[in-house]
Amino acid sequence: MKIIELFYRKKSREGKSDHTIQNRIAFQGGSYSLIITFIVLAILIALNILVSSIPSAYTRYDISSAKLYSITSNTKVVVNALEKDVTIYWIVQSGEEDDVIENLLSKYESLSEHVEVVKKNPDIYPTFAEQYTSEEVANNSLIVECDEKSRYISYDDIYISEANMATYSYDNSFDGEGAITSAIDYVVSEEQPQLYVLEGHGEAELPEAFREQIEKENIELNTFSLLNEDSVPEEADCILIYAPSSDISEEEKNLLSDYTENGGKLMVLAGPTQDGTLTNLYSLLSDYGIEAEEGIVVESDREHYAFQAPYILLPDISGSEITDPLLEENYYVIMPIAQGMTVKSSGKGTVTELLTTSDSSFSKIDGYDLTSYEKEDGDIDGPFTLAVSIACENDGQIIWFASSEFLNDTYNSYSSGANLDLGMNALSSMFGENEAVSIRSKSLNYNYLTISDSTSAILKTVMIGIFPLVYLGIGIGVILRRRKQHESV
Repeated sequence: MKIIELFYRKKSREGKSDHTIQNRIAFQGGSYSLIITFIVLAILIALNILVSSIPSAYTRYDISSAKLYSITSNTKVVVNALEKDVTIYWIVQSGEEDDVIENLLSKYESLSEHVEVVKKNPDIYPTFAEQYTSEEVANNSLIVECDEKSRYISYDDIYISEANMATYSYDNSFDGEGAITSAIDYVVSEEQPQLYVLEGHGEAELPEAFREQIEKENIELNTFSLLNEDSVPEEADCILIYAPSSDISEEEKNLLSDYTENGGKLMVLAGPTQDGTLTNLYSLLSDYGIEAEEGIVVESDREHYAFQAPYILLPDISGSEITDPLLEENYYVIMPIAQGMTVKSSGKGTVTELLTTSDSSFSKIDGYDLTSYEKEDGDIDGPFTLAVSIACENDGQIIWFASSEFLNDTYNSYSSGANLDLGMNALSSMFGENEAVSIRSKSLNYNYLTISDSTSAILKTVMIGIFPLVYLGIGIGVILRRRKQHESV
């Protein structure tokens, strides 16, 4: 009995000793894990502090389809070239900051040490904006200032909503970059390009969208008449003739011809009128081998006209520095009520055809009095040229669009803005390189994925039925495997 008692005491001591060793090992392992955890946490905190000190422009990647959080190379060129200090005042109440605008402003600050963003809370500075604008200033509006020049950018100029006549809805876009870069270019520039618009021939008012885009690109608008001038004003960088309803005189034609041959820039938007062709005006093109045909151009090829109206043309676009941006984005240009032009082989200067009709087009000589879209006796066979760019002597230039309605706001909306883009590309080419222009606004419209009913049913079956059953089976399998392992031990 004594031997058995001693045996059990020994076993008890050995059990206690093993238990103590196990506890010691567990304690050491737990302490080691705790130390490692503290070290990892310290490293993560240090990394977060380090990354937070880096400008957000270098730590955020833009994966949005419209590149809403990115800036273009145009902006980088303008901002990197700054030699003057520019201040961007952000008018916003505390807690009402727009995240997209905040991200955009941080990118401007990171690009140049000459750009500073200053937040102005209207609750604290209620009269600050009054020295820059008389408009009612909404939250997230901006004021860009350099020296004595400034420009106010309203919230509605950043987030734009425009009616889309083709879809009977509104297109929403973000134009923050275009507005800010244009404002910076404006306040740091000592002189602005001068555009002179001809008057005295029943010219139409410039369309609102066209006028706004001209102002955005920092081009100053002036009006003049050749009826009381002996020459084109010397300060004019470009002459615009927009939608005249009556012809110019022979004397005016000669003045404009001399102007372009001596290095002047001329842009014309003129189509057929109620009285027919503007003979003197179109004679400006005759020296370059271009003739205007009578009547209104009509298309018989269904692929080359829109809205079941054969006179609302969808011309072919030829490649050039003016049209390439539209070709790259697969845009269509709409040319309504157009005058047909024919480019002859002979003529001075270099003529580039920008827009042309199909071979099945023809010109209805009855013009506005036409009663049928069918080809009749006397109608003139196409194809026709609807827009040209002419390189004249002494670096002069003429760009001609054979439609007075080309930049009309309605037709521009039908073309999703392509008409305005083409018109502004043409105008900008006459003023030379300007990096601040042609920054297209970024669409905020959603692109929906449309799928068939059969595909929808398959996706529902897979997502609601098959996937849950697969995950349930995997879970049961893991539980059974662990139970077997435990029983074998």
